[in-house]
Amino acid sequence: MRRDSLILALVTEKNFILATAGHVDHGKSALVKALTGTDPDRLPEEKARKITIELGFTQLILDGLNEQRLHIGIVDVPGHEDFVRNMIAGAGSIDLALFVVAVDDGWMPQTEEHLQILNYLGVERAVIAVTKSDLSGVEKTTAQAREQLHDTAFARSLIVPVSARDQKGIENLKRALASELSGMQPQRDIGKPRLFIDRAFTLRGIGTVVTGTLTGGELRRGQNVVVQPQNFEARIRSIQSHGCELESAKPGMRTAINLPDVAIGAGPEQIKRGHVITSVDPGWSSSTLDVLLEKSPRLDRKDPAARPLKNGSSVYVHHGTARFSATIALLEECALEPGKEAIAQLKLASPIFAFLGDHFVLRDASEQHTIAGGLVLDPDANRETFRSAAQRKLLSERAHAPGDVDLCVRSEIARSGFMQREPLLRKSRFSDDQIAEASLRLQRRNEIVIRGDIAADAQTWQTLRARAIAFIDNAHKKNPERAGLDLKELRAAQRDQTPEVFETLISDLCADDFVRKGPVIARLSHRPALPPDLQLAATKIREALSKKPFDPLSRKEIALNPHAGQALRFLVEQGEIVEVGQNVILLRESFKCKTRSLHSFRSGGPQRSAICDKSCELHAASSFHFSSISIVPGLQNATVTNERCTSASSKIRLKMNLLN
Repeated sequence: MRRDSLILALVTEKNFILATAGHVDHGKSALVKALTGTDPDRLPEEKARKITIELGFTQLILDGLNEQRLHIGIVDVPGHEDFVRNMIAGAGSIDLALFVVAVDDGWMPQTEEHLQILNYLGVERAVIAVTKSDLSGVEKTTAQAREQLHDTAFARSLIVPVSARDQKGIENLKRALASELSGMQPQRDIGKPRLFIDRAFTLRGIGTVVTGTLTGGELRRGQNVVVQPQNFEARIRSIQSHGCELESAKPGMRTAINLPDVAIGAGPEQIKRGHVITSVDPGWSSSTLDVLLEKSPRLDRKDPAARPLKNGSSVYVHHGTARFSATIALLEECALEPGKEAIAQLKLASPIFAFLGDHFVLRDASEQHTIAGGLVLDPDANRETFRSAAQRKLLSERAHAPGDVDLCVRSEIARSGFMQREPLLRKSRFSDDQIAEASLRLQRRNEIVIRGDIAADAQTWQTLRARAIAFIDNAHKKNPERAGLDLKELRAAQRDQTPEVFETLISDLCADDFVRKGPVIARLSHRPALPPDLQLAATKIREALSKKPFDPLSRKEIALNPHAGQALRFLVEQGEIVEVGQNVILLRESFKCKTRSLHSFRSGGPQRSAICDKSCELHAASSFHFSSISIVPGLQNATVTNERCTSASSKIRLKMNLLN
């Protein structure tokens, strides 16, 4: 192997997304151009007005520490207050913020608003660029930035003075970015890809192209995907990242995909900015979210954004690259004050495709102020059960530790008592392996029970099991003559359970001291026995059938009262009596006698072709009749018609049809 090939093989490739943030005219776009050589402002209006309006995109490749190659997708966001909506869309899925403060202005209103938005979105890492450092006042601005950030996640972030005009500090900034990203892990592949669309356009001869930041998993060329929240399928023809054709795109990459069969628009099977590309089986969108809201403690009391967020308020929810109108229902509080948190429900005007653990931003109905942010606790919430005890418990637990996979799995199962394992936390930021491992840990701690495809809260399962056992034992005590409890009766008693849970319960019981016998279940130790009050009825039935073994009474004639009916069922279950069809009842010995006669006829009689639809004679002791049924396995194709046969000459005439 050549030396350069060996070196290349040892390099670790990492993909990250970086977004700028800061006040308008603080030099964010100029800084991106100085770093990459590419002007992110592409619109004529942006160049004419010299401000960023739409999101801009480019790439920076840096050598990191320890043989790392860092591929950094850069999203340049607008700083003007009129375009905060676009800023939120660009900062929604980033790994690192390039936070800009200009020497000539210092800390400004949109500097503060962008900081709060980054905090609401859960961005924890940043590099601070003090721009226009060719002007005087760098030390003062640096100190001001450090003071403003001292109680935030960016308190210990590197601060680098830079000047896009004379390129001073640009290399230092690159080293700072490389140092910060080298110590970070790229976005994980959890097998749940989501591409939040920030651009959608059509190219002649190619068709629809959408771009966005990919998170959660890979997308591959030729893959079938689903467009959410419309929930329709499409197929990826090709994939690019920063102009390079790819077979697949990984999490943390700026990604463009070609969907030739999808039109751009707002129709039911059209695509636009704000939509999400995901895998084929990711779950459904929802118009209700249960969330944890937070109102920043940094809000100035004089700022309109600091007004208490009241129950029933109308807001705009910014999630991913989309915006949704919604109404807030607070669980406990009447209003949310700055510096406080509250559990709430967002009732959206249109469906949203969100995961447990997703961050979002709230802006007021006028879209002039960023008023709060939050975290999704239940992406498939129910408006009817929001205030139920089970839902309150789930939301309270998740609000304290939303990233704890064990807690999230346990709370999901505990809410319903039991559920199928396959869709468990499907719409979450946890991988299937993480969820499965958490389930096993919870089982080892006896917090949940796993039975086949069902996962159940341990206490709920034991209660369900105990209730079923008590019902079976009571049936044995009440009807000792029966072989067991009819499963239909037990199912009716467990009517609040799904068929899957019920079957799992039966299997669980049968693995421990119970047995399933056809349509009934019983304890292994149960031995059916007639109680004294039914023994007389059973004796009478035996006597009646013995007197005329081949001219028996019908079920209706025998089961004249409840005792007789119970006794008859016991005799049938014990095999003393054979039911032939709907109304023919024979003692087992009589049944055996007649089947032997039929076997003799079958083996020694005429050929099948000669007896079709003809009368045949069998010798017997008396007259009898059968209802159109098959008598024995050897004559499964022989059907005896409803015809009474007389024995005047000690013969039984049967008409039998042999079915082909």
